Amino acid sequence: MTQVRIARVGDYFFDSLSADIDALALYAGIHPKPDGRLHRALAARFPFAIYYDLKDGIATVVAILDCRQNPESIVQRLGDS
Repeated sequence: MTQVRIARVGDYFFDSLSADIDALALYAGIHPKPDGRLHRALAARFPFAIYYDLKDGIATVVAILDCRQNPESIVQRLGDS
C-alpha cells in the first residue's frame, strides 16, 4: 500500500512539473531573471523553480531545482549551465 502511494506522489509530482513547463508556451518571458541571465518560473504545487532561457520566442528549460537548498548552491549550479 505504501509503495502505491509513493508511486502516485511521484506521478503527481511529474505531472505537476510537466504542466508548469507546458505553461511556458503561453507565459514564457513574464518571469523574473534573478541572476540577470535566466528566467525563473516557480512551480505551482512544489517548492521547485524552473530556470529557462528565452531566445526568438523559444523557451529552453535549463534546470529544475529545489528551492529548499542554499541559494549559493543554486547560483553555482546555474553557473555551470
